[in-house]
Amino acid sequence: MEAVLSSYLAHLAVEEGLAANTLAAYRRDLRRYLEHLRDLGRSKIDEVGEADVLAFLSALRQGDGERPALVASSAARAISAVRGLHRFALREGMAGHDPAHEVRPPRRPRPLPKAISVAEVEALLAAAGPADAPLTLRNRALLELLYGTGARISEALALAVDDLEPDQVRLHGKGGNVRVAPLGTYARQALDAYLVRARPLLTPRTPALFLNARGGPLTRQGAWEVLQNAAERAGIDGVSPHVLRHSFATHLIDGGADVRVVQELLDHASVTTTQVYTLVTVDKLREVYAAAHPRARQ
Repeated sequence: MEAVLSSYLAHLAVEEGLAANTLAAYRRDLRRYLEHLRDLGRSKIDEVGEADVLAFLSALRQGDGERPALVASSAARAISAVRGLHRFALREGMAGHDPAHEVRPPRRPRPLPKAISVAEVEALLAAAGPADAPLTLRNRALLELLYGTGARISEALALAVDDLEPDQVRLHGKGGNVRVAPLGTYARQALDAYLVRARPLLTPRTPALFLNARGGPLTRQGAWEVLQNAAERAGIDGVSPHVLRHSFATHLIDGGADVRVVQELLDHASVTTTQVYTLVTVDKLREVYAAAHPRARQ
């Protein structure tokens, strides 16, 4: 098996061109795998069965006296290395079967979307400022629109004045899809203030809704600076346009909105993508339960 391992690592280094750090990680994982196989009494690669590979996965996840348990992402990397080793051995005629073919790496936990609280959203919007300066009115309108509709930043910046209607806005989403999003009172009032008292003063040179100081369309970088400046004044860290989109969805779910309605509002192709926001709410419920129920404390 040492010969198979050496050939496989050489293949990864020369033909696949793996980076040195990645190659070192593969070498460590596969050395551990071969040690596991020797403990099971396997001396040849053709003696390895699927049960042996599954036992290795179990050992990775549970740990032992010498090594701690691995998280799902690290165990997945190790099993991917093992699967690659057996696939290589079969392809090169070094083995007659692939015992790892049906062994799937553990699923990496899907990171929950970051959302800020309603109070933090209100502080962020207030930090755009109540002043009547044209750019301040623009900034407030942009932030109200992002949070009030859940629009992607690209959708907000692609808006033309003609996309606005009294109580809704046409958003141009991915793949050329156009959807209608309702406008709440706060977003509508902020947009009206910007359109009437600010946008004409920016000497528009484009039909784009949101303008920069020279009358051209506001860029992604410009929109990012608007948000970061407001977040800094509000004392909130880690805010991005997508965090506002996540907050929009999370607050709707918290308020009792049906997940399929949120799916439509977010322009998600599959409801599975939207269901991650229900996990955020479940986590919140667990926190409240743990803090409030007299029998929840350990």
